[in-house]
Amino acid sequence: MDLDKAIRKVKDFPKPGILFYDVTSIFTDPIAFRFVINRMLEFYLKEKIDGVIAIESRGFLIGSCFALERKLPLVLARKKGKLPGKTIQESYSLEYGTAVLEIHCADLPADKRWLIIDDLIATGGTLEAVAKMVERQGSRVAGIFGIIGLPFLKYKEKIGKYNPHTLIDYDGE
Repeated sequence: MDLDKAIRKVKDFPKPGILFYDVTSIFTDPIAFRFVINRMLEFYLKEKIDGVIAIESRGFLIGSCFALERKLPLVLARKKGKLPGKTIQESYSLEYGTAVLEIHCADLPADKRWLIIDDLIATGGTLEAVAKMVERQGSRVAGIFGIIGLPFLKYKEKIGKYNPHTLIDYDGE
């Protein structure tokens, strides 16, 4: 399957000069969606993973499918203020400021190996924030997965030690 053909490219979004890689078009194509999940299952077949952490919101879709197929718990990393109860949180940088992600403390027990999933890996800041929460809770990152990688934004400088894996990379056009 040519995954590139299943990914919608939107010029000048969210601002002029940006080429946005929209994975939502994968979800409208059952063959492409199944391809993504199957490749994840193959890649992590022999990895010891105790649970999946999916990042809001497109990460929820691929993370939930993967977790269900592997019979693993699914934990959600959400934007600040979206989870009730006691949470652990971590801030990260954006082009225009900072943002905060949270995870329920009760959902993130110690001594586990977590696979962190998002749709796209750009600078790695969001994924690094989740990895920091995992480590603060006494667990380890088993790996990081994104459908798309943008290596020209140098995400490996932040998250390379967590063995990020992508299905397709774009060099910035």
